[in-house]
Amino acid sequence: MITLKSPREIESMARAGRIVGETLQLMRRTVRPGLTTEDLDAAAEEFIRSHPGAVPSFKGLYGFPKTLCISIDEEIVHGIPSRKRVLREGSIVSVDCGVHLDGLHADAATTIPVGAVSAEADRLMRVTAESLAAGVGAARVGNHIGDIGHAVQTVAEGAGFGVVRELVGHGIGTRFHEEPQVPNYGSPKRGPQLRPGMTIAIEPMITQGSPLTKTLKDKWTVVTVDGKLSAHFEHTVAITDDGPRVLTAVGETAG
Repeated sequence: MITLKSPREIESMARAGRIVGETLQLMRRTVRPGLTTEDLDAAAEEFIRSHPGAVPSFKGLYGFPKTLCISIDEEIVHGIPSRKRVLREGSIVSVDCGVHLDGLHADAATTIPVGAVSAEADRLMRVTAESLAAGVGAARVGNHIGDIGHAVQTVAEGAGFGVVRELVGHGIGTRFHEEPQVPNYGSPKRGPQLRPGMTIAIEPMITQGSPLTKTLKDKWTVVTVDGKLSAHFEHTVAITDDGPRVLTAVGETAG
């Protein structure tokens, strides 16, 4: 069932979303060669918990052990931070973050270059961010979930990249994952119609090669089947009569 949020609830989600956005800003400033993904996770958790009442959404969600999902290069999503994972020059690192505050969640992701990266890696990140912007732009009252997916797909595949099918965006609010599912592909005017008060996480996961995926032995980390790069950008968006309201945007964060 799709739950519509009151204006008060949307404002609460925006407060959580600001912390998410600021956490991703912190990650952009922090990422550099030689750090471990555990270093990033510890910094993010400390920052989130420095805000009264705020806690990481991911920690303990379905048994996930950490504050952030950190996925490097061919890893699409759900990478587990570790002292053994050292950031290397030329890699790209996707950082996914959620915050729970006052009974409500917000969720966003960004992909960050580690030092200088290849032109193709840079183009993948740019196009993925552009596909997110297109998806957000389609998140308007009267449109449908399919309009969002179609907008994302058109940008990504138009640039020659793959769109992951097995993983999708989602409704979000009092529960981290709510209805509806929000695929990054689709046809206009298909799926649930967008109504004021809906809150959704739009999160393109775009690949350099095949869109097919596999899950590693840790049962969390999802990677590309061909070992090529993947990028992930995400915002939590409220559907309003005045257009889409991005609840997780703070400067240059997830889009």
